[in-house]
Amino acid sequence: MNKTARFLVGSSALAGIAMSAAPAAAQSADSTLDRAVAAYATVKTARIAFTQTIDNALTGSTVTSRGELQQRRPARFAINFEEPSGDRIISDGKFVWVYLPSTNPGQVIRAKLGADVGAPDFAAQFLEAPRKSYTVSGGSAATVDGSATHSVVLTPKSTDSPFSKVTLWVNDSDALLRRVETVDGSGVVRRITVTKFTRNAPVDANAFVFHVPAGVKVFDGPAS
Repeated sequence: MNKTARFLVGSSALAGIAMSAAPAAAQSADSTLDRAVAAYATVKTARIAFTQTIDNALTGSTVTSRGELQQRRPARFAINFEEPSGDRIISDGKFVWVYLPSTNPGQVIRAKLGADVGAPDFAAQFLEAPRKSYTVSGGSAATVDGSATHSVVLTPKSTDSPFSKVTLWVNDSDALLRRVETVDGSGVVRRITVTKFTRNAPVDANAFVFHVPAGVKVFDGPAS
């Protein structure tokens, strides 16, 4: 998976993962994952505010960002970053547009949805038949931003996976995925935390349309 694809995956980690469910004082990793899978299957649209932290031990750097995403499954998705301001990632159902003026001013990358670039629904690979690709463990209780959760650790079965480890934190009371943490093959840790979630919320159809800004060049992807 290329750098841009990993960015898309990481940024959209929280799309559509909430549903009412009975809280549990103690849960196995399997039961926690099953609750999240069942919740994910019901979601059609979502609006989510999030924060993201990326820790790179090799460079000793930490990058933080925050923003809001809207999604209409299966293939329309929009991330608008408040920090860094102006950065956007949009899927219009045919193409994914990656516009990151904070790091690459003057260019936008357009990647056709298909075999190389799927719809940027990060949750799908973890919550659609997860046991096919991952070994499940964990199940410990933890508090995330004041919410009681249980964690699930997913270990890839294939060496082709872009991750060496994935941890999900599922809210005990509503099955909301409160946090996702991925570790890639280079040891880069990406942590995404939900600050506000609205399941099956009205979404703005115009949010899924990308208009190329004046003076910006379009490069066809997938991009590195």
